[in-house]
Amino acid sequence: MSIPQRQVRAGFTDETITVYQAYPPSIAEPALAAGRFVPPFKRERMTWIKPSFRWMMYRCGFAEKPGQERVLAVEISRDGFEWALGRACLSHYDPDRHPSRADWAARLKTSPVRVQWDPERSLELAALPHRSLQVGLTGPAVVRYVEEWIVGIQDVTATAHAIRAHLRAGARDAAGALLPPERPYPLPDQVAAVIGTS
Repeated sequence: MSIPQRQVRAGFTDETITVYQAYPPSIAEPALAAGRFVPPFKRERMTWIKPSFRWMMYRCGFAEKPGQERVLAVEISRDGFEWALGRACLSHYDPDRHPSRADWAARLKTSPVRVQWDPERSLELAALPHRSLQVGLTGPAVVRYVEEWIVGIQDVTATAHAIRAHLRAGARDAAGALLPPERPYPLPDQVAAVIGTS
């Protein structure tokens, strides 16, 4: 069965969805201790959350890139996630989604959320033909994320390192067995339309 070009896939429950972020220990450790993001995390900056664990591994190099040595699984409310997507603007102009480039630019200036679709990654981090969702939060969306949506934060750096170790040893099946399970996320129709799912 083929995977749609643009589909949100994630680990989720009836109430929550898991997204991933990677940070240096200076940000990750206080967040883990507090159960939410606290200084030196900066609310003034755009923060990107990623539902795909494999895409997070691609972005942080299995937690080996400088400044991304700790991978966090952040469990947030589905209500918050869908609030964000419903107010999002695509990070690039798409003539199929916007009446004009000017209309897109105006929405981009006022939206507190950016979304972009990047190639999903294989276990070995090669680009796949279908896309993975990245969600950028800024302004009021970051405040809601930090203060309202987060249910829990877990350090999954050890999982990232274990997968990389198995891959380096040629044990692909063992590496794959460690991937967090992800499945298609059931977005409301109006939210799916905003972010341009297939």
